[in-house]
Amino acid sequence: MKTLVQSVGARAAPQSLAQLSAQQILDGYRSGRFTPRDVIDEVIAALETTDARCKVIATDMFASARAESDRATAAWKNGEAKALTGVPITIKDLIYVAGTPANGGAPMLDGFVPDIDSAVVTAVKAAGAIVTCKTTTCESGYKLTADSPVSGITRNPWSLDRTSGGSSGGAAAAVAAGCGPLAIGTDGVGSIRVPSAFCGVFGLKPTFGLVPRSPGFFPPSWPSLAHTGPIARTVADAALLLEVIAGYDARDPGSLQVERRSLVTRGGRLNGLRIGFSPDLGYAAVAGEVRMAFKQAVDTLANLGANMIADDPGVESDILEHVLQPIAFTEQAAAISERDPVLFMRSEEEYRAVIAKGRTYSGVDYMRATHRRMTLRGRFVDLFRRVDALITPTVAVTAFAAGTIGVDEIDGRKVDRHLGWSPFTWPINLSGLPAATVPCGFDHHGLPIGLQIVAPWLAEETILCIAAAFEQARPWSGQWPTLADN
Repeated sequence: MKTLVQSVGARAAPQSLAQLSAQQILDGYRSGRFTPRDVIDEVIAALETTDARCKVIATDMFASARAESDRATAAWKNGEAKALTGVPITIKDLIYVAGTPANGGAPMLDGFVPDIDSAVVTAVKAAGAIVTCKTTTCESGYKLTADSPVSGITRNPWSLDRTSGGSSGGAAAAVAAGCGPLAIGTDGVGSIRVPSAFCGVFGLKPTFGLVPRSPGFFPPSWPSLAHTGPIARTVADAALLLEVIAGYDARDPGSLQVERRSLVTRGGRLNGLRIGFSPDLGYAAVAGEVRMAFKQAVDTLANLGANMIADDPGVESDILEHVLQPIAFTEQAAAISERDPVLFMRSEEEYRAVIAKGRTYSGVDYMRATHRRMTLRGRFVDLFRRVDALITPTVAVTAFAAGTIGVDEIDGRKVDRHLGWSPFTWPINLSGLPAATVPCGFDHHGLPIGLQIVAPWLAEETILCIAAAFEQARPWSGQWPTLADN
């Protein structure tokens, strides 16, 4: 495999309007330095360029975005701007946007166009954000890359021969490449955090139920595991977006009735904060360069005043086979149980294998896994009596070859090719906890490495506090992939 022939490395580029943070865009509108139409035109140009190289767009919404930008320009002129008026945002293709195809990477959904917005899309539109496109995902969000029979291979802007990760890969790659500041993704086993880590941006999976998924988290795959959340270049931008999309929706049975919160993201010292850390959760194979970057991140947080404590919840080594797979694969199989079997044969072989496996589990298997899931949750409850937050690597490896599903060996140890190389993300989905990934370095190929921050349920502010302090101490948002020509 070529290493950096198609690679980019990092650069501190003069910022175009498409590369500005949401906060910078809003400041520019307030001061009158530029208009929403100016921003949207540059974002569309950036999306077109990036899509030609990385394949990040499932369906463009450029015509409606331009029309909305003119209305947003008038709103700013007339003093009618809201929290996100004129700020561009992308939406993952599993999420409904009324009147726009929602294929979700699935041949079975060819031609499907919903007539209703999902709750999160309703929220961002009400706040004035402008949807520029639907972003690529793997089929039905079943794996941790964004390749699908519908959209093809989504590539990493840091190195075009590497995967973006997934399943929110188009979302993370577009943000990383400077195609606007905000994206909404979904995360069933790591699908916000994995691509954000591989692409070197910030991604946050909120507490299960904090952000509603209905209507239109389609298909209803992994209903007990999947979260919806923000991807952004800065911690402050992600917090701003989370404030907008968090809220109760009775159409989602998992939705939580909690009061809306203002999320503070100031950097600074972490004096007295107890942060548990584990490089492997006691069971995982981890690449050497990831371990090294993680150790440096631990040292950074210690220098910020945090009390760093070696600790973990005690994850059992057979959790993938006997807990996650019976739950996740059964839920995937149930989600498509009434679909056209002829169209299903156009699905990827790996996806068909997941569905076939899901159909082999019994109700007893599913409930036995659910009981063990509750045991894991209890271990996290105990952990968070000892510490205020937990950090781990986000992914055990850096981005692997584009067009492949994963790796089957890490540091000489065999791992499951589908999910074994991401051993830190899906235990958090099983527990419903909030978790984020922040960039914490690069490997020798120039590929980003992520640091995962986990906190107790509904403690997103703790995550944002740690992430903002880390961002201030180890700034990353000024580093950009160049998308150099081959």
